[in-house]
Amino acid sequence: MIELITTVESFEQAEELLAAGVDTLYFGEELFGLRLPASFTRDEQRRLVELAHAHGKKANIAVNGIIHPEKMKQVPEYLRFLKEINVDVITVGDTGIIYTMKKNPELRIPYIYDAETLVTSARQINFWAKKGAAGAVLAREVPFDEMKEMEEKLTIPVEVLVYGATCIHQSKRPLLQNYYNFTKQEEQKDRERGLFISEPKKEDTHYSIYEDLHGTHIFASNDLDLSKELGELYAHNYRTWKLDGLFTPGKNFVEIVKLFVEAREQLNAGTWNEEAATERSAKISALHPKNRELDTGFFYIDPASIK
Repeated sequence: MIELITTVESFEQAEELLAAGVDTLYFGEELFGLRLPASFTRDEQRRLVELAHAHGKKANIAVNGIIHPEKMKQVPEYLRFLKEINVDVITVGDTGIIYTMKKNPELRIPYIYDAETLVTSARQINFWAKKGAAGAVLAREVPFDEMKEMEEKLTIPVEVLVYGATCIHQSKRPLLQNYYNFTKQEEQKDRERGLFISEPKKEDTHYSIYEDLHGTHIFASNDLDLSKELGELYAHNYRTWKLDGLFTPGKNFVEIVKLFVEAREQLNAGTWNEEAATERSAKISALHPKNRELDTGFFYIDPASIK
């Protein structure tokens, strides 16, 4: 079975995504979740879980921030709330949260392990499987050749990003605010500002950057589109697909999701072909934000070339 997981920016979009055929809605609040298209109130989170369940689908809430001591004190109360609203699964990156659930059985919720760039081997994923993880989020930097080697060793499902932005750096420091203070400027530093940085003497680089409660986030120049590679992922049993709409707002994200739903239907029916995949990729490019580019990320990179 192929599972399609998508981010959510509004209640209205959630309804459209579920109607389109999405299996799992991924959302949360900024205090605990990283790089979300929207931060939902507790009441909104409750309503979104109820909406997903009304459609026979699942809700996955992001609790994948780096939880420092002062914030860790708030984690038990949040886990208690998530238990109360019957969330299906949470995505966790900080081992302190896993320890909290282990120490307090009444707070335990099935979890997906997500330590970002650290999740690069079957051995590590299986380690967390033994600690209770129901799945893991594979690092975006793992080439497909390495994924094929991992395939037979994995004991739990692995989530793969098939569309969306790739974060390449996060710092707890308010780097943008520090820069503005130094240059005596007053500017927006949130995602809506649309800021980017470039490497010296490399004008073609445009790393999106913004700041929030978790610090500063920097993204790869190009967003990811693996729509033409879905057949290979399917053949090697990577069938948990994540679509991230962080930089693709509104209806366009829903339309892109629909194209991946079509691909899933073709793969399940055995009618997948390269011609349809190429056509679908062109449609995704047309719907993608005009100021952002797409590529296949690390998918085709030779593992030996990664340092």
